[in-house]
Amino acid sequence: MRVAGAVKLVVAVSIFLLTFYVISQVFEIKMDTNLGSLFARSALETAARSTKPPRYKCGISKACPEKHFAFKMASGAANVVGPKICVEDNVLMSGVKNNVGRGINIALINGKTGEALDTKFFDMWGGDVAPFIDFLKSIQDGTVVLMGTYDDGATKLNEEARKLIAELGSTSITNLGFRDNWVFCGGKGIKTKSPFEQHIKNNKDTNKYEGWPEVVEMEGCIPQKQD
Repeated sequence: MRVAGAVKLVVAVSIFLLTFYVISQVFEIKMDTNLGSLFARSALETAARSTKPPRYKCGISKACPEKHFAFKMASGAANVVGPKICVEDNVLMSGVKNNVGRGINIALINGKTGEALDTKFFDMWGGDVAPFIDFLKSIQDGTVVLMGTYDDGATKLNEEARKLIAELGSTSITNLGFRDNWVFCGGKGIKTKSPFEQHIKNNKDTNKYEGWPEVVEMEGCIPQKQD
């Protein structure tokens, strides 16, 4: 009886040790697999981060040099989506901000600091051009001026308004017509014509939307005003 009991004890201990060994081996394999997956995932994430292209202010395609302000803007899309103006990663005007409207949309920027000074829109279809002219005349020297059309920005424009915009550096304003799409960045007191301007004519044969041309977009780097 004592021998039988001893045998049972040995068998029980052996089974326990065998079970423990098997469990430990499986656990270690799972641990190795989990750790391997973790390290592999970390390596892939690191590689993805290293290959992800950098993001520049306002989402422009390249970084601006020192003493320049990054900007990106787009005209409206037909009479459905409003224009958008972004300067130094700050969206100044957009449909989301609910501060755009039919006609010409304008944002004023301090030419030295890049600080936003004012945003307005003037209805050039059903509105009056006089307040627009008064606003243009009130702009101070050294101010950066960004403009974008929405729906129609030309019907109520007269020669005086066009001349004032031309003095800000625009070359296309004299030809801006009914439902043309136009974006422009210039400045009060500028001595030359601005390189920042895009204009697409309203043409039924080439229009992207029924009655309106495609959206025009523009980006660039505005030189900081120096004393």
